[in-house]
Amino acid sequence: DLISRAADVCLKERRKLLLVTRETPLNTIHLENMLKLSRMGTIIMPPVPAFYNNPSTLGDIINQTVGRVLDQFDIESELLYRWDG
Repeated sequence: DLISRAADVCLKERRKLLLVTRETPLNTIHLENMLKLSRMGTIIMPPVPAFYNNPSTLGDIINQTVGRVLDQFDIESELLYRWDG
C-alpha cells in the first residue's frame, strides 16, 4: 500500500520517519518490528496523552498529540503547550 511504500522510501533515503503506534496490546512481532525500525532511525512515538497541561476536553488531548507530531518535523503550530518547569 501507499503508506508502506512511503515509509520504505523514507528509510531508503534516510529521511525522517515517525511511527505513531496506536494498537495495543503489542505482541512480540510488533515490538521486534519497532525495534528494527528504531535501529534504522525511525522515531517511535506512541500517542500517550500528556496531562501536565490539564486538558479539559478530548480535543485538548488530541491537539497536544498532533502538536507533538508536528514538532518532530519542526512545523510550528499553536497546538503544543510547552511546560516551563
